[in-house]
Amino acid sequence: MKPGNRESEFGNRPGAPAPAARLCHSPFPIPHSRRQRGFSLLEVIAAIMLLAIAFTALMKVAGASIGLTRNAAEYSQAAMRARSLLDSAFVGEAVKPGNRSGRFDTQYRWQLDVRPWNTGGPAVPGAPLQLYQLDLTVSWGPQAHPRAAHFRTLRLGGPLASGQAQAAP
Repeated sequence: MKPGNRESEFGNRPGAPAPAARLCHSPFPIPHSRRQRGFSLLEVIAAIMLLAIAFTALMKVAGASIGLTRNAAEYSQAAMRARSLLDSAFVGEAVKPGNRSGRFDTQYRWQLDVRPWNTGGPAVPGAPLQLYQLDLTVSWGPQAHPRAAHFRTLRLGGPLASGQAQAAP
């Protein structure tokens, strides 16, 4: 090779015409027919509207879950109070048919209905023990639209006194 024809370290031969100046210094040049543009105002407004709709839906779901959590807590509180009342009902005293009512506190109220329970008709006279059905209703909330939970259990007690009516199950 002759010394004048040798390529330089940049790939150009000495004495050869210089290549046309590059328009872009990127390894991936953009064709001249397309111009770079930003987002239009309409596209920005559409994106913001989409985000607002998604955020509104998310807030509704979050609000509903908070309401459901509060309802579950109220029902759990009612169940805990009902269990306490039913566990302690007629402990140390004879089971007496009838109705009772009261308040646990300023928010929760209760009503207990006690009646004899038997599956096969009238009670056997002279039986030493009798089953009683305890129906408990725990209510809370405003008097106009109270919320309520119902609980039922059986309790073993002494025989019915003569003259007490048998209730159907």
